Amino acid sequence: MAVIKASSSDIDMLARLMRAEAEGEGEIGMLTAGNVMVNRTRVRCLDFGNVNTIPHMAFQSPGGFEAVQKGYFYQHARERDVRLARRVVNGERFHPAENSLWFFRPDGPCPAQWWGQWNSGRYKLHCFYSPTQSECSEVYSTY
Repeated sequence: MAVIKASSSDIDMLARLMRAEAEGEGEIGMLTAGNVMVNRTRVRCLDFGNVNTIPHMAFQSPGGFEAVQKGYFYQHARERDVRLARRVVNGERFHPAENSLWFFRPDGPCPAQWWGQWNSGRYKLHCFYSPTQSECSEVYSTY
């Protein structure tokens, strides 16, 4: 059962964004990036109060994704990418991104905090950051 509303074109957009942001980190890397994207769409806290669709999430400004800003988001979504996007829309969560709202790829180690948010872990080259429960309890809710 989907945890956010998503049409087939939304799934395609999510798949393209997951691919653009984390293709080099394999399926789990794409799934963890997808967790952040779905989390941003389903919560109404912090910077994401008005982000309630996949297109709103993908094109949020400021605070959006580098892939959209730099143009490599516009690749075709392959069937594999679409399958992965459906998994995260259907509620699969992957550590360390299960409760994360941010990720980025530093040149070195993950900072303990990034823009005031705590590091929840690293997967390959990406560091993931989650709000505290008092800042955004919604992201910690089960579906």
